[in-house]
Amino acid sequence: LMSRRTSTQNLLAYEAAAGVGHHVALSVVGTDRLLKSGFFRAKLAQENLIKASKTPYTIVRATQFFEFVKQIVDYSTEGEKVRMPPALIQPMAADDVANGVASVATAPPVNGTVEVGGPEQFRLDELARRFLAARQDAREVISDPLGRYYGIEVSERALVPDNDARLGQIRFESWLTQTTTHALSSHLQPAGAD
Repeated sequence: LMSRRTSTQNLLAYEAAAGVGHHVALSVVGTDRLLKSGFFRAKLAQENLIKASKTPYTIVRATQFFEFVKQIVDYSTEGEKVRMPPALIQPMAADDVANGVASVATAPPVNGTVEVGGPEQFRLDELARRFLAARQDAREVISDPLGRYYGIEVSERALVPDNDARLGQIRFESWLTQTTTHALSSHLQPAGAD
């Protein structure tokens, strides 16, 4: 928390001296609903410093990236079982996050928060099942209302954006197919390779 606060304060000071006209910060949807986590407390502190500065700003709160689903699953794995809460989640591809941030950065500051999310919602346990099935991973996903998301309890809607969020275009199944095909082909050796 201290290092994020210090780095944000330093950045804001340098921006003010340089006359920066638009500070764009990437944050996380649900940050203010997940404060049992030190990471989210630090993100909220960062957002509050930005809001209190004199630099015009836009905070982009993104939903979880597809690219982190494996990490979420691995974090919740005990042996061959994955305990996941059935909370809603609306993940998005990192490419869509980048497009959302670029769109905000090239527009005038809103001096507020913009949310970006994926085009579809899932239950967290179902997302894990789909991910593991696509990877032919035999771990069993157990829907557990007491399951944790990165070690913290989550409410039904803590991980989804508000209704006015800007939505990405890449669907989870398309992303899964593309990344699974890429992962399998990267393990293949060309003929004659040692």
